[in-house]
Amino acid sequence: MKILYAIQGTGNGHISRAREIVPLLQQYGELDLLVSGTEAEVTLSQPLKYRFHGFSFVFGSNGGVDKWATYKIMDLRQLWHDMHSLPLKDYDLIINDFEPVSAWACKLQKRQSVSLSHQCAFVSPNTPRPGKWNYGEWLLKYYSPTAYHVGFHFERYADFIHTPVIRSEIRNLQTTNLGHYTVYLPAYDDKKLAKYLNETDVQWHVFSKRQKTAYTDGNVQVIPVNNEGFNISLASCDGLLTGGGFEGPAEALFLQKKVMMIPMSGQYEQQCNALAASKLGVPVLHAIDDNFVKHLNAWIKSEDRVWVDFPDETAQIVHNMVKKFAR
Repeated sequence: MKILYAIQGTGNGHISRAREIVPLLQQYGELDLLVSGTEAEVTLSQPLKYRFHGFSFVFGSNGGVDKWATYKIMDLRQLWHDMHSLPLKDYDLIINDFEPVSAWACKLQKRQSVSLSHQCAFVSPNTPRPGKWNYGEWLLKYYSPTAYHVGFHFERYADFIHTPVIRSEIRNLQTTNLGHYTVYLPAYDDKKLAKYLNETDVQWHVFSKRQKTAYTDGNVQVIPVNNEGFNISLASCDGLLTGGGFEGPAEALFLQKKVMMIPMSGQYEQQCNALAASKLGVPVLHAIDDNFVKHLNAWIKSEDRVWVDFPDETAQIVHNMVKKFAR
């Protein structure tokens, strides 16, 4: 069997999940890997068959998307070329994790593919959303369209939605509590964060997309994003302060850490994720403003934790998907 696994490369969550899924897929045949996007620091250990520029957004420094930087890196001509030139006829199974080049190539070549992603959970109307319609619904529907769906979310909102994939390296961590707090807020400038975090009495590990070398500012350590260092910090922290992503909060909840989320402004999916997490009991802020330190100190003092049940079902999910959708 020949399998194509296409992965979104904007942010680190998709590739982090793929690190768990790739070895499972390799058990079923010859596996080719495709990544498109420009904003991930985490990498796969296996070689890529295809590497495309794709269609990505750029994280800003004040809580949202940097629209001008996103526009500057956009290359629609290359995207069009890649969609039309990707060879798909020899694959028995095409799996897509919110990756647009392969999804639209399948449309053009009349091939069916299956989503294995968090984003396809929004196919279900039961998946939590803010009450007001947002253009982000259109983006979730048409950015990477597929014929079939195997989704992941914090809860099982429909029969095709499963609880999060928790990587083995996370499941096997020995957890402690050394009292520090881990931070991953890629849409905020680390110097701005340090200004506020220094008004608290705890230690912070801020993982930054912008810095190439680590530095210390008061009680804040700023560390370049890296998978191993982040996992060590997360395993030994008291809590995680993070954006409105999915994999990071899910892993912290699995490790029984406190979590506070600050979803990116103008990023609909993150707003939806934060709403779903808040229904579990996770505190959510929507801006870093003059009240931020007050909310932060209340969270630090709180002993409230959200208890979740994320069983290890990834191998069975992959097995069922291959048996059901491979031609």
